[in-house]
Amino acid sequence: MTDEARDTRRRPSPPTRAGGGAVPGRRLHYSGYLWILPAMVLSVGLLYYCIIYTGYISTLDWNGSSPVQTSVGLQNYLDILQDPIFWGAILHTVIYFVGTFVVQTTLGLVFAVLLHSRVQLKSVYKVIIFVPVVLAPAVMAPVFRQAFSADGQFNGLLELVGLGFLRHAWLAESETALPTVLAITIWGSTGLTFILYFAAMGQIDPDVLDAARLDGAGNIRTLVSIILPEVQGTTVALLILTAIGSLKLFDVPFLVTAGGPNYSTEFLGTYIYRSSIQEGHVGYAAALSVMLLILAVSIAILLSRRNRQNSEAI
Repeated sequence: MTDEARDTRRRPSPPTRAGGGAVPGRRLHYSGYLWILPAMVLSVGLLYYCIIYTGYISTLDWNGSSPVQTSVGLQNYLDILQDPIFWGAILHTVIYFVGTFVVQTTLGLVFAVLLHSRVQLKSVYKVIIFVPVVLAPAVMAPVFRQAFSADGQFNGLLELVGLGFLRHAWLAESETALPTVLAITIWGSTGLTFILYFAAMGQIDPDVLDAARLDGAGNIRTLVSIILPEVQGTTVALLILTAIGSLKLFDVPFLVTAGGPNYSTEFLGTYIYRSSIQEGHVGYAAALSVMLLILAVSIAILLSRRNRQNSEAI
């Protein structure tokens, strides 16, 4: 018997239907891709077209409406590297990332730990903590502008508790505007951090926690030795979400301070808007957008490599 005959005998025949004929599983498998192919081509094509077109616009001196488009090559990028407002926006982004990640992660974890214990009205507290997440910044911005004004409710509260010497026009002074914006965004996002940590802690085996208590482990030891390692994946996810949110931040600083005063709350998103819409420097704004894309891709690569190294170490 030849080798081909042996291979033919060993090769299993394709499954058949009850009425005869092969089951068209592979054909059905590929047909699913055919159904989503038009949407994929449209979305991916539109995305990359916009990126390429933005890259082209970044080489022009153009106001967005004039038929005159002057090619300036890489001059817009050279101007960006010498632009103090751009570097200030980068610094504000880093401060925002570090500040919001540390504070909202700490608060979210503390709330999750407290509400996992035997607390009355637990459901009510969950709602109170999570409500700021669902409130639109466009709705809350006028409230915060009024509350943190020189004659606002926050200064009135300071007077009430005997801290009137701390009164400020919180959003009108360069020294206090950025911390105030950070506080507003932390208030609006801590609820999401809390929910993620609360869900992650719900996956911890209760027997493990009970065994730790029986062994005499206190609350701090249980938190450090059991809870924190178990929610490490959630912390990494929050790190990535905070990095993404820092790069694309626009709504709160734009609606509350419009990037001011004196560019003290200027971020990349607000600076791109200011350059393109308010100042008419569309080519320069496009170059800023390309720089933002480069930063985002670089951070994504670094986080991906870090995550891969952690996975291999485990």
